Amino acid sequence: MAVPLKHLLAVPVPHYQLNYSQRPASFAKKSHSQSRLSASKMATSGIDRTAPSPTKIIDSHLHVWASPQEAADKYPYFPGQEPTLPGNVDFLLECMEEAGVDGALIVQPINHKFDHSLVTSVLKKYPTKFVGCCLANPAEDGSGVKLLEHLVLKDGYGAVRFNPYLWPSGQQMTNEVGKSIFSRAGELGVPVGFMCMKGLSLHVSEIEKLCTEFPSTVVLLDHLAFCRPPLNDDESLAFSELLKLSRFPQVTCPVYL
Repeated sequence: MAVPLKHLLAVPVPHYQLNYSQRPASFAKKSHSQSRLSASKMATSGIDRTAPSPTKIIDSHLHVWASPQEAADKYPYFPGQEPTLPGNVDFLLECMEEAGVDGALIVQPINHKFDHSLVTSVLKKYPTKFVGCCLANPAEDGSGVKLLEHLVLKDGYGAVRFNPYLWPSGQQMTNEVGKSIFSRAGELGVPVGFMCMKGLSLHVSEIEKLCTEFPSTVVLLDHLAFCRPPLNDDESLAFSELLKLSRFPQVTCPVYL
């Protein structure tokens, strides 16, 4: 779920000392499937499967991409973005079943870049299980606005991601294209998720400018804006900048529990 950033400021956060030297030697030797199964057992231990669940468990951020066969037949990967791990919807559904997860927000993966056909097919096939977050296309011809409108109004996507590293070289998310997409997202009632994977400090001024100019557009700070525990000056500054964004009531953070 996503909560207003200002509400997180009052939540006490416990601190744990991590000692990686005490990891079992067998931990690093587990296969992908063994690790997935172990994680599922940990997530579901103590759960009575016969009792009705009072609430649904929703994964607030994940990706799917085509299998190699699907990519060859119908949903090609973007060149240079071929995945190295399985991520097709059948594999996802298997993992969700094992972990007791009822639904998810699927974020358009970079593996297919602006071709949303694979994710759209999943949303149409499982409309009660998944919601989609599309990827903003900052093309200079302004076609990204039309793409957003189509994906939201025709295909039912419920959010849009801004990845600043997809903007043309030298351009910022606050250029005319970025403003148009951000503003239209607010008009359509879909939040904008920011993917500041190289650090919030590089893009916080852009986020502040967009939030100031278009206050009706709800903002999601994906991955807690990629802030790390404030163990040095740079990390402390980034975390401080994150907290300062709480002055914008439309800024929210997904909470991963």
